[in-house]
Amino acid sequence: MPSSLPSRRAATWCGAGTSWRLGILDASECPPTFGTPRGQVIGLIAGGHQAILQAVENAEDNREQGAQDLRDIQFSASDVLVGIAASGRTPYVLGALAYARSLGATTAALSCNPHSPMAQEADIALTPVVGPEVVTGSSRMKAGTAQKLMLNMLTTGAMIRSGKVYGNLMVDVEATNQKLVRGFMSVRPNRARRRCARLKRSTAISAMGGRKGAVSTKGCSCAPAGAASARC
Repeated sequence: MPSSLPSRRAATWCGAGTSWRLGILDASECPPTFGTPRGQVIGLIAGGHQAILQAVENAEDNREQGAQDLRDIQFSASDVLVGIAASGRTPYVLGALAYARSLGATTAALSCNPHSPMAQEADIALTPVVGPEVVTGSSRMKAGTAQKLMLNMLTTGAMIRSGKVYGNLMVDVEATNQKLVRGFMSVRPNRARRRCARLKRSTAISAMGGRKGAVSTKGCSCAPAGAASARC
């Protein structure tokens, strides 16, 4: 995933039902947390946007629609596709994975079944084994929790390797609402900038004023020599 970030998109989550709703939650948090462009991490769900709020259970059985939805967003070989389904055999996701591989794109399958068709179709199989659900067949429980953890690891790891995190600091977060303006502009970003670039508080505040609330020291003329390699 990190090698794909300079391209048009970093990753496309593709799934159905609960699995994909977890995917859209993860994708929607990338711009505010890491300052990524809108659309760099996107999601496709069987049944379309209607399925976000209301289940469209039979939509996941349409294998061709998975491929068509990728065509509709002009998915290319430079993109990464992560198929998500607890069972690992959802036709919609399998169709998307097959199409992505036909283009030469990197593919991964996130399921809770190590020997599933999805695991065999994808380049990379991510298969946390959670055992039987407390409520039989309700994969939104243990399987859903495991999948959310894996999605956190994927995006966070990619953003760290792409320079969106400095030490343990969210240096590309942007102050885009009143809460962040009050909290981040006055305390956290300046503390982060000061720790990374060894600046006085007044200098940090002045520097951030021209950067729309971004914390990153990249491209900041006020950062002293050697600041880029400083350890936080």
